[in-house]
Amino acid sequence: MKSVPRLLPPDAAPAASAVGTRAPVRSGSGGVSCARRRILQAGGALAAGGFGPFVAGCTSVPDGIEPVQGFELNRYLGRWYEIARLDHRFERGLSHVTARYAPHPDGGLEVINRGWSVAEGEWREARGRARFVQSPDTAHLKVSFFGPFYAAYVVFELDPGYRYAFVAGNSRDYLWLLSREPEVDEALYVHFLDRAVSLGFPTQELIRVEQRNRPPGEQTAVTSHASNTNSV
Repeated sequence: MKSVPRLLPPDAAPAASAVGTRAPVRSGSGGVSCARRRILQAGGALAAGGFGPFVAGCTSVPDGIEPVQGFELNRYLGRWYEIARLDHRFERGLSHVTARYAPHPDGGLEVINRGWSVAEGEWREARGRARFVQSPDTAHLKVSFFGPFYAAYVVFELDPGYRYAFVAGNSRDYLWLLSREPEVDEALYVHFLDRAVSLGFPTQELIRVEQRNRPPGEQTAVTSHASNTNSV
């Protein structure tokens, strides 16, 4: 399988992310640090096809960020379009990224991420598992795409109609704007930026993900699976 990273910006050509000072990476509780786990899993992501939304090893919530309460999982299920994100080496190179969430028989969630590899001219897909870290009405989950490595998935703002979501990982190195539609109005994007700035995210490094003119053949995506689906 070719090693292709994940995700890309708008306007058909790769857009360079701005250079800025990144927030320090926080360590998890005990054992290997989050930074070390992130490095280890990033290597695994590239070997598996380079596609996974959270190549990290910690499931904690960043300081100063609160998960949405009163979360209703059934309303969150289905397909979401990735509008913007903080970029990473294992995410670069893919446009038209979506995430799909569905119930899994084991009681967790199945996560299917897809994106178009501009360099390779083909769809890439990653399948993983997710479970709640706290109670099901708290929007704080842990996700795994690669065996025993877990990553935080924290929804810290959610539209009342479940039309958009602001999502963080375990640190301020991870940030996503998800939408039910492939494009959002500028007012929402400005609100997303303002909220992210107020919470200390390096918004100068955000990339807006191309969603227009979706390439054909999405159902033929090259797939990498979580190596241990019982670990999430």
